Amino acid sequence: MPEPKSIDEIRDSYLKFFESKKHLVVPSSSLVPVGDPTLLLTTAGMVQFKSYFTGEQTPPNPRLASCQKCFRTTDIDSVGDIKHLTFFEMLGNFSIGNYFKKEAIEWAWEFVTGVLKLSPNNLWITYYKEGNDEDLEARAFWIEATKGRLPESHIVPLGRKYNWWGPAGEEGPCGPCSEIHYSFDLANTTLEDLTGDSSRAVEIWNLVFTQFNKDRQGNFTKLPKPNIDTGMGLSRTAMIMQNKRTVYDTDEFQSLIRHISQLSGREYGQNEATSHAIRVVAEHSRGVSFLISDGVQPSNEGRGYVLRRILRRAVRYGRKLGLDRPFLGEMVDAVVTKMGSQYPQLIKDKAHIQSVVLAEENRFRETLESGGVILDQIINSKKRSDKTISGKEAFELYATYGFPLDVTIDIASELGFKVDSVAFQKEMEVHAEVSRAGANFGLGDKSPLRYAALTHGHDHHVEFVGYERLREKTRILGMLVNGTLADKASAGQEVEVILQSTPFYAEGGGQVGDSGEIRAPLGRISVIGTQKPVDKLFVHIGRVAEGEIKVGDTVDADVDVIRRHETMSNHTGTHMLHAALRQVLGTHVRQAGSLVEPERLRFDFTHPSAITRQQFMDIERLVNQKTREDLDVHKHEMGYQEAIAHGALAFFGEKYGDRVRVIQIGEHGHAFSTELCGGTHIDRTGEMGILTLLTESSIGSGVRRIEAVTGKGAEDYLETLRAGELEMAQELKTTPHELASKIKGLVAELDSERKRASSLERELARSQADVLLANVQQVKGAKLVSGRINVSSADVLREACDYIKGKIGSGVVVIGALIAERPSFVAMITPDLVKQGFHAGNIVKQVAAVTGGTGGGKPELAQAGGQDAAKLDEALKAAAQFL
Repeated sequence: MPEPKSIDEIRDSYLKFFESKKHLVVPSSSLVPVGDPTLLLTTAGMVQFKSYFTGEQTPPNPRLASCQKCFRTTDIDSVGDIKHLTFFEMLGNFSIGNYFKKEAIEWAWEFVTGVLKLSPNNLWITYYKEGNDEDLEARAFWIEATKGRLPESHIVPLGRKYNWWGPAGEEGPCGPCSEIHYSFDLANTTLEDLTGDSSRAVEIWNLVFTQFNKDRQGNFTKLPKPNIDTGMGLSRTAMIMQNKRTVYDTDEFQSLIRHISQLSGREYGQNEATSHAIRVVAEHSRGVSFLISDGVQPSNEGRGYVLRRILRRAVRYGRKLGLDRPFLGEMVDAVVTKMGSQYPQLIKDKAHIQSVVLAEENRFRETLESGGVILDQIINSKKRSDKTISGKEAFELYATYGFPLDVTIDIASELGFKVDSVAFQKEMEVHAEVSRAGANFGLGDKSPLRYAALTHGHDHHVEFVGYERLREKTRILGMLVNGTLADKASAGQEVEVILQSTPFYAEGGGQVGDSGEIRAPLGRISVIGTQKPVDKLFVHIGRVAEGEIKVGDTVDADVDVIRRHETMSNHTGTHMLHAALRQVLGTHVRQAGSLVEPERLRFDFTHPSAITRQQFMDIERLVNQKTREDLDVHKHEMGYQEAIAHGALAFFGEKYGDRVRVIQIGEHGHAFSTELCGGTHIDRTGEMGILTLLTESSIGSGVRRIEAVTGKGAEDYLETLRAGELEMAQELKTTPHELASKIKGLVAELDSERKRASSLERELARSQADVLLANVQQVKGAKLVSGRINVSSADVLREACDYIKGKIGSGVVVIGALIAERPSFVAMITPDLVKQGFHAGNIVKQVAAVTGGTGGGKPELAQAGGQDAAKLDEALKAAAQFL
């Protein structure tokens, strides 16, 4: 068979090769790691298999292969050279305790020389050696696999910096690795070319021999079974197979580059500056498209900031190409056309991606215009010898105008300036400290260390029985009274109690904790909330309502049944609302936060624009339709991977264990909603009664918030609305059915009367102006019209002043009025007197000062306001003196 050439052929041949080696081919996971809060974005193929490597979960097959979407932020500033990318596809084969170094090395050699048909003369192999610690096993397997076709001088050891693979995140699997490099320059390639950014050689495949697990404290322990984790860069492999010297010259990027050239009118290759800018726009357009498709929204922190940064970087490089209008939406078209067949979700999300891109692009252009002016002023104010923008100046640009540091650095460097980044970070730290101080004000100590005494310093697993029952006979294990360890508490004292088992749900997943009562033989605790400061440790917070409570007491723990049921109704309503949002608005909608209380629910979600009135109604109607269908609300416990395979939605930033709870509304195969959730829920949707949407608003860029009520809360809300509607109808002498048209008629009538009143006021103002014109003064050869008129708005006052100026031909007009019981002044001067040096701003400023006010403006027009209404006439009489 001929060797694969195109990017699609290489991807397909790799997966088929490892399928023939009994690997299960697994689809790419999202760029946003689910269930792993230690990782910002998916940076390698092994991320979705991390729990398999650590032994937390059992894989569906011990041999796996994938083509994984990846994103790395470390190379952002290098994007545009011959090989660095932020977004890329990584081919990988993985062994979960099955095969190890021997097979991994043999199959890697077989694929690169047998399938890709790369010449062994162009290949170099590196393996791990640090001091006396050398992976001789890997070296021996390479010599055995290559069967003399690769000179031993091309199998070289490198240190920990190059041939040790750390965990993807703060913790996780790791171990020594071995890399395959391809040399473009056989005669001159040296060891140094394998460790830097040389154009003579490029790394194409990394074989990681994961033998250890690193914890957050930096400790290494051997894994139960050693594993294989490999990563082969698809773009770099295509570069070699297509005999190109940059990834941008391959078929993967050529259509994007042509598209940018057409948009900008700049030819790729005409000069390096133009070519570099085109490469940056092409690369970042792909990254932007995939990040948004996978649910990331632009923001100032975390993965949202990564998206914002590359999107803005693409805009800035587009401007260098003369693209001064929004263009990234058109680049999204090109990305979808090129990669939509491999990633169909791009096609579904295209309109959403373009909407987010357009909004962010326009916002950034406004930032560039406002902040750019200030940056220019800062640079222009510098002395010739001062070529540094201080940290304080850079921070002011960031805090006041939203000008990112990287943008300031880039623009400044183009003009020969440096930015004091260290001082900028110090300013950021001071700002963060002030913010933290404000945020923490009034909060108690919620540190897990505070509860160590309650559990004698050991982990304690409180059995939670609240899914099955709301009353439990149990025992008090520990107690804090007013924050201090105690054995007993009496009436009036605030307590935090730990029980052996509990029906009380602890605050988590957006749902508030349960309240209720704990009754002991000699006393009773009124529980106002339940929290879980340490995993599996439930703390019941309340006050001793009567009697005395002691550690060791056998107690009855009773949850407030009505409050719990209303909370469950709202929590199920939240899931149904999420499902309806995804059906009505699109699958780009993802939960960004929630609050579930007995009284109401609040749901934050990703969406670039306000919901229309029709969408609002459609969402509410769909939820209530499913409520009337009285669907079963199934609660299952299953393996995490099994749940995801069943289509369950998981949420970013949440940490999921091997076993997860799945809430499924409706029957499997056509369920209305399926989500991972540890919260409490009703048994059938009909129990919810009705869901009513209250408000929809923006809480940040690309994030919306809906508030709603269900059940009794919805009934109360609708009753209040109904009562208000009936009262208005009675007041307006109409029926509720005709109330809207009645109000529209009254509004139109009121608007008409307002216009008529405004017209009459303007006529009256002109009449008063005519009276003033009859008393023109002569001051040093210039006409002056000055006086008071009675008007209700500054607009009418200006119109009257303009009317007088038009009548006198040449002169000065200064008039005033009491508007909202405060003096207001307007001054106008005809053009001929402006040329002679008269200045309306100077005159009106002095007039207003008489009343304790101030103002100013241009030579021909100015206005001012005062404080002392009693001095209005005195100030106007002084106009002649000031003139």
